[in-house]
Amino acid sequence: MKKTMMALSAATLLVTGAAGCGNADNNKAANSENAATSSNAAANNGAASNEEFTLRIAMGSPGEKLIAVWNEIKDMYEEKYPNVTVDLNFQDDDMYQTIGLPNLLNSDNAPDIYFEWAGQRLKMREEEGFAADLTEALQQDGLKDRFVESDFNGMSVDGKTYMIPSNADVTNVIWYNKEIFDELKLTPPKTWDEFVAVSNKVKEAGITPIAVGNKDLWAGGNWMAHIISRVVGEQAYADALTMKKPFNSPEFVKALNYIKVMRDNEFVNKSAVAIADNEADTLFMNGQAAMHPIGSWFVSTAMEEAPDFEYDFFNLPSMPDGAGDQSSVLGVATGYMINKKTEHLQAAIDFMKMYVSPEVSAKLLENGVTPMAKGAVDPSKTDALTVKLNDLLKNASALVSPPDTGYNLEIADALNTATSQVLSGSNTPEKALAEIDSKIAHLKAEQK
Repeated sequence: MKKTMMALSAATLLVTGAAGCGNADNNKAANSENAATSSNAAANNGAASNEEFTLRIAMGSPGEKLIAVWNEIKDMYEEKYPNVTVDLNFQDDDMYQTIGLPNLLNSDNAPDIYFEWAGQRLKMREEEGFAADLTEALQQDGLKDRFVESDFNGMSVDGKTYMIPSNADVTNVIWYNKEIFDELKLTPPKTWDEFVAVSNKVKEAGITPIAVGNKDLWAGGNWMAHIISRVVGEQAYADALTMKKPFNSPEFVKALNYIKVMRDNEFVNKSAVAIADNEADTLFMNGQAAMHPIGSWFVSTAMEEAPDFEYDFFNLPSMPDGAGDQSSVLGVATGYMINKKTEHLQAAIDFMKMYVSPEVSAKLLENGVTPMAKGAVDPSKTDALTVKLNDLLKNASALVSPPDTGYNLEIADALNTATSQVLSGSNTPEKALAEIDSKIAHLKAEQK
């Protein structure tokens, strides 16, 4: 509301100044701008006005259980604000992350609120003009007080906040089938050598050790990026992804050779680069693989598709002589942005106030999502694996960003392509890394 009032005041001053100089054309232009600003202000007065309109919200598909929760939130909001119709747009995750969201934002029915990742992707939306400055809006009704200051890391540009936090996801751990591990008398490995030994025993039992669905590059890419950061160190990893140092170096070659070891020993399903992440989920849940590297969202997937499946996870085992923090966690913050071009800014803010309320946070927790809002996690009422993941993230000694959410997307794609090539055996570590540097050479040239 403060933002709307400031816009009105600015327009009023413009009209007064124009009248004072007696210029009729300027006065007419100023009055026209004032009328337009007033119109926008009226539209942004929020859901409590009598205007009937549709509030559009876009995101990737969170699964049937969470879609049901979103429909509950929609019903709650429409009951409170009968003049508003909430339209929920769920897209396939991979489509949303690539072409889906950009297409929606540039369409005639662009979303007023949309899901996005903090960091590089948020910055890109701000540069494109699709990010409303929420710095002042967060002061409304204690909205910002629902979070701790660190929850907004990666959600600001030049001191302005553009995102309301939703989740902090562990974007890669290694899930394991408890029944298979028990039958083979295996324990979660803590070192790379133990991991190789476990994988060999699973393979000897006629079971695929690791299910990966890397058709879209990011799923296996996250896991392999974590291996890289553990081997080369967090700073060297970041330096390469920000073009301060080349990828083709002895340290990176050493890291990618661990991926080659998994390929050479046939620890990963042969279909890894041909199937998507959800297909790898199915292989794992069906008992066709003993382990599955993927993020914390797997909890909600398993709840929905395999409620009786017994599984657990371990963090990436420590790498031999690794230069990185061997207790690091691969994770990212996500949230919801409000479209700068929305005509219903206050209504969108009102919706987000409801979304981060204790009542809605409880509903999300019950369905495998860990909200970032204060007090959202009650261990006594929360799925044990969700609590365990939350503790892993909260206690992380180092948090590493995945390539495609913390860095330039073209560079991330080049790295994910290279690691996928090594995983499939279509390229050597040295050649794959050299290709990255070649692909991004034009970006380095533009940076100078």
